[in-house]
Amino acid sequence: MNLFTGTVMDNIRYGRLNATDEECIEAARLVNADGFIRMLPKGYQTVLEGDGSGLSQGQRQLISIARAAVADPPALILDEATSSIDTRTEEVVQAGMDNLMKGRTVFVIAHRLSTVRNSDVIMVLDHGNIIERGSHDDLIAQRGEYYQLYTGAVELE
Repeated sequence: MNLFTGTVMDNIRYGRLNATDEECIEAARLVNADGFIRMLPKGYQTVLEGDGSGLSQGQRQLISIARAAVADPPALILDEATSSIDTRTEEVVQAGMDNLMKGRTVFVIAHRLSTVRNSDVIMVLDHGNIIERGSHDDLIAQRGEYYQLYTGAVELE
């Protein structure tokens, strides 16, 4: 997630430079960022300094997800998208990511397993090899490595 000095609108629009203000706002609504953006001093015209350090980690994450939403790609790769936020904020970010993922292929790389729980297919890798594959419910029922990781029986390295 890379934010830059410029308005919130500019940071979202960076996903598709010819996006209209309305498209950027719709992308922010889709990923649950619109509410907090409207609470900023100048809303979408609030200027972010540097990497957006005046925002919380979750807010920065939501703006980045809105940028991806306005780009509207057919496929996405999300790498540890919720790893640096607290679990309460994760719920808001996860709901936004779930909305973004609808209708597209998404590869999610995550150690925080709640991030992948709603995925159609989860693949558990061990040293680059797929050792389990299935939905969350399938993998829980198998009581294998995913089950152990999900229930906290073993720790991720």
